[in-house]
Amino acid sequence: MNNTARQAVPEQERLRRWRLVLGSAAEPALGGLGGADDSAVDKALAAVYDVGSGRSGGDRSGGLGGSAPRVARWLGDIRTYFPSTVVEVMQRDAVDRLNLTQLLLEPELMEAVEPDVHLVGTLLSLNRVIPETTKSTARMVVGKVVKEIEERIATRTVAAVSGALNRATRTARPKPRDIDFDRTIRKNLANYLPEQRTIIAEHLVGYGRRAQAVHRDVILAIDQSGSMASSVVYSSVFGAVLASMRSLRTSLVVFDTEVVDLTEKLADPVDVLFGTQLGGGTYINRAIAYCQSLITRPADSLFFLISDLYEGGVREEMLRRINTMKEAGVQVVVLLALSDDGAPSYDRENAAALAALGVPAFACTPDRFPDLLAEALNRGDLRHWGTDRQ
Repeated sequence: MNNTARQAVPEQERLRRWRLVLGSAAEPALGGLGGADDSAVDKALAAVYDVGSGRSGGDRSGGLGGSAPRVARWLGDIRTYFPSTVVEVMQRDAVDRLNLTQLLLEPELMEAVEPDVHLVGTLLSLNRVIPETTKSTARMVVGKVVKEIEERIATRTVAAVSGALNRATRTARPKPRDIDFDRTIRKNLANYLPEQRTIIAEHLVGYGRRAQAVHRDVILAIDQSGSMASSVVYSSVFGAVLASMRSLRTSLVVFDTEVVDLTEKLADPVDVLFGTQLGGGTYINRAIAYCQSLITRPADSLFFLISDLYEGGVREEMLRRINTMKEAGVQVVVLLALSDDGAPSYDRENAAALAALGVPAFACTPDRFPDLLAEALNRGDLRHWGTDRQ
């Protein structure tokens, strides 16, 4: 905080903030808190951050124990006193620090939490053990997050893909019903005949009638190891959006040590997500081998491998398969993460080996993915995309 900002905060308010940050151990030095709201905020923070924090002095009154009603009250309190972005962080910290995973299986808690991508990741890692009484509520929570993501990315994705495919299908010999008259007039302005007040259209501009045909095949292969949770959520929603476009044939495959094709579930991204199982090992080579079997026209295929590249199988075979796909004409892109979580942890040796093969490997945020997708569909050079545009 700079001096100007520090001066703008009254001394009493500054001490109050530090007291809330440092907890009850700082009360002798900073003074107590005034008002019921401050006390409630302090208790909500202490429940998570005073337990096992290593603070000295004072009794530790934090912790949520194993009581579902107590957790439910705490969830209500933090939603009352903190903005949703802070609530999401505190929920995530509570699950990590206090081992509240099992309590998240309680229906009343599912109704009280603030849905976010990280919570969805936690639920997906538990989806094999969620009791029947909680499943419908869990689906509702996941569905709310999916809807928010779709609203955020769907329009831009469809526009980017449509624009890329339209550019790819432009033709100089369109059928009459496919002529782009605005572009045709601009292209032939030099052929204007003043005496006849008309333009001789020597060059027609239009688009081939490809809208009803499948123009590109897109395959998303998603690593469902635990570290890729947010990427699994975003990739599944993007997959569903792409599957809604008739000009694309979209396939979605998830993998750990096994490979699961979820393409038939793409009509509902919630079904896709509940078809995943986060955690476990990773066998990238096996997933690539399966995806190779889906490719019938390499020159019109775009393959996204979304993985941190920690391979539990045969590394040399994985690299050989990717190179074979690239040499066959497939546009191959490796995303180390498709999320808002920042720089991922990934296998740098494998990423460097892919770069040496001419296959780009970088992280991408969901907001930038539509532009990346459009450039890939136009077979742009993506090798420097991650460094030049982040």
